[in-house]
Amino acid sequence: MERTETLAELGALLGARLVTSGSDLDLHGRNETHFPFMPPDAVAYPETTDEVAAIARICHAHDCPMIAWGTGTSLEGHSIAPRGGVTVDFSRMNRVVEVNAEDMDVTVQPGVTREQLNTELRATGLFFPVDPGANASLGGMASTRASGTTAVRYGTMRDNVLGLTVVLADGQIIHTGTRARKTSAGYDLTALFVGAEGTLGLITELTLRLHGQPEAVSASICAFDDFQAAVDTVIATIQMGIPMARIEFVDEATARAFNTYSNADMPEKPHLLVEFHGSDSAVAEQAERFGEIVADMGGSDFKWATRQEDRNALWKMRHNAYYAALSLRPGATAVVTDICVPISRLAQAVAETRADIAASGIPGPILGHVGDGNFHAVLLIEPGNDAEKEKAIALSHRMAERALKMGGTITGEHGIGMGKLSLMEREHGPAWQVMGNLKRALDPKGLMNPGKMVPPA
Repeated sequence: MERTETLAELGALLGARLVTSGSDLDLHGRNETHFPFMPPDAVAYPETTDEVAAIARICHAHDCPMIAWGTGTSLEGHSIAPRGGVTVDFSRMNRVVEVNAEDMDVTVQPGVTREQLNTELRATGLFFPVDPGANASLGGMASTRASGTTAVRYGTMRDNVLGLTVVLADGQIIHTGTRARKTSAGYDLTALFVGAEGTLGLITELTLRLHGQPEAVSASICAFDDFQAAVDTVIATIQMGIPMARIEFVDEATARAFNTYSNADMPEKPHLLVEFHGSDSAVAEQAERFGEIVADMGGSDFKWATRQEDRNALWKMRHNAYYAALSLRPGATAVVTDICVPISRLAQAVAETRADIAASGIPGPILGHVGDGNFHAVLLIEPGNDAEKEKAIALSHRMAERALKMGGTITGEHGIGMGKLSLMEREHGPAWQVMGNLKRALDPKGLMNPGKMVPPA
């Protein structure tokens, strides 16, 4: 009865923009990886912050869960609805509100995607650099504290969100941060909501830091006979202070996947993919210094891409790595996991993970944003094979334990969602309970994206 009343009130508010059709529920109950189908009871499509606040007030009155939805590209079950409720889909809140080119910032609604934003910024000479690969919504990227291939130079969402408008569980609207580049005024509530995965509130507006488009860009790809040499090249490049915009690692299996999925012509060896941004002279110098390191480490098949179309093809191939990996085992799904370790422990972490994957018998290509010490494993499993799934999840948990022993973290960018909830106490200890206390203070009924991030109530 309670849920029926909730939907009736929401229907009166939104009309046809409250949807309960099977196709919409099906879309919003599925995810990119191995988690089971968990649909909401309805999907709401708001167009303004005031509508989101009204949705929250209705749901709060009826104890109805609320789950934020951007584009659904998260990998740890962030956006599915284990307790039903209402999914708040922000696809209609997709407006660039204000571009302040002189101050190098922009205010957007949460449904704006990163590609849409950069298209609109082309004439300004500015761009938004955070690039997780998928054309994700900026609200979702903030909620998961996304990063990606460019984080080694430009930082993550944590570094590039200046302020937010947030609707709390009871419908209260708050504003965090300002357009100023620094502040000493109280708690950093912006940072609290960035990475909260929708468990504390619904983000309805973001003010983001922009960066100047580089004068020159050069990208390259090079192969190594063994992964150790590739990883050592990364470490040496970082320690020498060469300012890379991107430096990515892929192993032999990923190279093979690129060849079949993207019609690439890569030797089946570990590779590094790098990119440099700056002036013509700076990029040339950086590329030369990097080339010397590669030569010292025994790298080969060095190919430079200075034309934009060639660079776009290179990074499109890298961004499609997940789908390429799936092609190695047709019909497979995947347990996709990531860890992040101090750069000095990267080689050991990759070596031990590769050995663990090989011993498991599960195909598991490795790739990652190794300039940050962050790498991923795509553990390919047969759908419905519970034994394989259990083995893959156990393997991913061993990766997390390995990272913690090395002073790292259980996830560098995928986040917690449902998939890594059981590992949070191991990383944070009593601080995890503090997170739960913050959640209860802002959402005492536990309605915002329940079953994710914090200890079970």
